Amino acid sequence: MNSDASGTSLSEPLPRGLYIVATPIGNLGDITLRAVDVLRRCDAVACEDTRVAGKLLKHLDISKPLIRHDDHASEKACDALVERMHNEAVALVSDAGTPLISDPGYRLVRAAREAGVAVTTLPGPCAAIAGLTLAGLPTDRFLFAGFLPVKDKARGEALQALAGIDATLVFYESGPRLVKSLEAIADMWPAREVAVARELTKLYEECRTGSAAELATHYSEHPPKGEIVLLVAPPGAEEAPEIDADAMLREALASLKPSQAAAQVAKATGLDRKQLYARAMGLKAG
Repeated sequence: MNSDASGTSLSEPLPRGLYIVATPIGNLGDITLRAVDVLRRCDAVACEDTRVAGKLLKHLDISKPLIRHDDHASEKACDALVERMHNEAVALVSDAGTPLISDPGYRLVRAAREAGVAVTTLPGPCAAIAGLTLAGLPTDRFLFAGFLPVKDKARGEALQALAGIDATLVFYESGPRLVKSLEAIADMWPAREVAVARELTKLYEECRTGSAAELATHYSEHPPKGEIVLLVAPPGAEEAPEIDADAMLREALASLKPSQAAAQVAKATGLDRKQLYARAMGLKAG
């Protein structure tokens, strides 16, 4: 009888419950041995797209019932899937990477836990983490913020809300929207270092760094395809020295009220608006 490193028989059925299975983001060789074992021994696979999951299972020479489950799944369908987990082992996969990370699964995991179903996670590929390892930006603190809004105003507001966070910012982006996002970042944080990681784990894997304006120019001339990880360095002392902030405030105060000047400089630099307002009041009084 064959067994794995833990001594478990590979022919034995899995204990009932929900298994969160990370799948390759590009290179099929990145799937883990444990993920293959669970996919072989589970009773069914819940997936974002049955065609995509079917291709992976075919590559692994595995045949399992496929159950479509995405963010549009009804509450009734979610409950039915959870009910199934009381008697069967169900593996959850996304189209690529780790389920729930900007992919479906949150409602299902929550419902399973509330129903007393055992939930097991199988770590593996994740585009956000892969991008961080390539970019050369600080990794001691980072914030994954998913996809930026499509509309210009909402995108700007989302970036503004993240301006003061002392961490590397990580976004997912699509090829057609990348340049607009880079242009918005360039307007708000012209001095921050930015990285674009694309085609991760594939033949033409690329990680390009520079200012947002430089990258916007490059990708305007070389339109990218596929899914992209967009990373922005945290605010640093070199980005907006105090003397530069003072100069910007003085220039703004020539035509704006202190509150308006502080808001304008905060948007341009990512510095704290309240501190800038206090400084603007001091400059105006002096």
